[in-house]
Amino acid sequence: MKTADEKSVASVAGLEEELVKFRELFGALKTEIQKAIVGYDDLLSDTLIAIFSGGHVLLEGVPGLGKTFLVRVISEVVGLDPGRVQCTPDLMPADILGTHIVNEDANGRRVLFFEKGPVFKNLLLVDEINRATPKTQAALLEVMQEHAVTAGGERHKLPEPFFVLATQNPMDMEGTYPLPEAQLDRFMFKIKVPFPTLDSLVEISRRTTNYDQPELKMIMTGAELLRLQKVLTQIPVADPIAAYASKLVLGTHADQEGVLPAVKRYVSYGSSPRGLQALVRGARVWCAVRGGTAVSTEDIQRVALVALRHRMILNFEGEAQQVKVDGLVEDLLKQVETPGSKG
Repeated sequence: MKTADEKSVASVAGLEEELVKFRELFGALKTEIQKAIVGYDDLLSDTLIAIFSGGHVLLEGVPGLGKTFLVRVISEVVGLDPGRVQCTPDLMPADILGTHIVNEDANGRRVLFFEKGPVFKNLLLVDEINRATPKTQAALLEVMQEHAVTAGGERHKLPEPFFVLATQNPMDMEGTYPLPEAQLDRFMFKIKVPFPTLDSLVEISRRTTNYDQPELKMIMTGAELLRLQKVLTQIPVADPIAAYASKLVLGTHADQEGVLPAVKRYVSYGSSPRGLQALVRGARVWCAVRGGTAVSTEDIQRVALVALRHRMILNFEGEAQQVKVDGLVEDLLKQVETPGSKG
């Protein structure tokens, strides 16, 4: 019989071995995706971090930057069944969730049958989500939080794993409906898609103007993804690290003592506890990617911007002054003391 200490050592050794394999797999996924996607190294890392954390992603960028194409490529490489919803103002909840229709059973009797909508996929692309009406946006709340659809008093579970990757255009505001705070909070990360650099544009012209397109291979399966998600939750987070992440979240609230003057002046609402969950879950994955075995403050800082930028809601003065939330998050990271630092 093994002692408790021996079992603990074996468990730690097994976790370290799994993390080594995960790091290699993460690199292979990025390499395969970058056969089709030029540049965007940080964007790809952040998106994969969210997927391995089991979170949803909001991609924000002007049209033509490859947001939709990115989702299709990821579904091919990660081995997920993709679905797509193109949002328009006339889109109804039943168009995405599904609806009951009259059909005949084996005995020829007419019965109500639930016709599943496009949300019943592993990886759902919600394109231009801010063009859908609030009623349709709200229909996604249960889908994103509970991974289920309730219709006609029946609850239908979605296939696992399940992720929503939504896109929105920050420039064209006509005919759009900004996402409410409750909807934004369901997204683990908000990732801004930058315009390509000169070198990236040149490479895009080489790759995308030929007849032949790169052939992508599936690196992993959905079942393997679910297994790795459980493995990654075993990465330890020390109490001082959890306290540091919690202080970052509290620092986004204007009513807390000692917050940044800019936060007190310009921020109406701060991050919810989901922001803390996003920090810790994302930091665990990044810790594994960089080769660590325990979460550090640097891991928390690495995901802080994408985890908090959409959870700090500006007040009227902040909007009028066009305050940059990213700048507030960066100042917050400088203000909050890291464990072991001297004030």
